[in-house]
Amino acid sequence: MGDITIVAAAEGDRSAWNELHAGFASYYGVEQTDEMRDRVWGWICDGRLECRLALDGTGRPVGLTHFREYIRPLFAARGGFLDDLFVVPEARGRGAAPALIRAVAEIGRDRGWNVVRWITRDNNYRARTLYDRVASRTDWITYDITL
Repeated sequence: MGDITIVAAAEGDRSAWNELHAGFASYYGVEQTDEMRDRVWGWICDGRLECRLALDGTGRPVGLTHFREYIRPLFAARGGFLDDLFVVPEARGRGAAPALIRAVAEIGRDRGWNVVRWITRDNNYRARTLYDRVASRTDWITYDITL
């Protein structure tokens, strides 16, 4: 297992981010266009969305997470929403995913968030094994209205 380093995505990381983001979309069966990736990268560049990359011991990006702050009116507090977490298949089990989650949690503590929240598919068993170790599963059910 190589050392994992977590860094904020920077302009020079665009190509590696493209590959990681495309891998994430493929994993979930979501077709993406260059325009879609340009839009998300724009959100990262303008600060609406944050991105951290996991680098392996050679400095190669092997994982990413996207996250953002949200307000929690019921608690008069702020939290963090971890939108996406992806590690390339050949690097799974080597510590990148927990390192990315820890990085977001540390950022949240520094910013005064009272929670970091995320969702995953019910059948994402491998990831859920990790999530069950590092977080508490909630009893909330999500709903979508497709517009």
